[in-house]
Amino acid sequence: MDAWQDYLAAARQLDGVRRSAAAAAGEQARSVQAAREELAEVRTRLAAQQTRLRDRGVPQISLVPSPPELTEEARSMTGGPAAVLSGLRTARDRVDAADGVLVARRPLRPGSWPARPRNLLVYGPIALVVPLIQVVVYVATGAGAATVAALICGLPMPAVAFVAGWIGVGRLFRSTGAGRVDRTSRFGALVCLVPAVLVTAGLLLAMLAG
Repeated sequence: MDAWQDYLAAARQLDGVRRSAAAAAGEQARSVQAAREELAEVRTRLAAQQTRLRDRGVPQISLVPSPPELTEEARSMTGGPAAVLSGLRTARDRVDAADGVLVARRPLRPGSWPARPRNLLVYGPIALVVPLIQVVVYVATGAGAATVAALICGLPMPAVAFVAGWIGVGRLFRSTGAGRVDRTSRFGALVCLVPAVLVTAGLLLAMLAG
């Protein structure tokens, strides 16, 4: 009986070792798969960050790890798939932090704005030039011939401002790969017309009241 009990104990011990080995192998396989997926994601995001940094004038040599850095990281990877996975997750956290910094320091590029706010930067100032001149003439000369002449000369100016803005939008903002640049013609015409109408109406009322 003692021999039989020893046999059963050895069998149970062997089964425990087998189960532990199978569990360890399964865990290692899962760690390897997770590390591969993590590595692919980190590589993709690092490539995108390198492109953005190069566009900002960062030299290529600053975007490549130095030999001491490579040696240190290689030493930390000797702990097996679990250590590699942990290192990759740390790298992903650093990539997240770097993305936050890049977004916070993103330069002002109207070309990447939606079409209407972007085009307003062109149509708006052009549309205000003549109305401002008319107001200055009225303030300087009062309800006289100069103001009347300024109002008459300003009648075709919304159309001129629209044409100038339409051309300016095409020159300042490059078209996307989908086709021509969106000049938002109706919006631009409205932007050019409203200031002229409001200023003309206001000056006429002021002249009549005076």
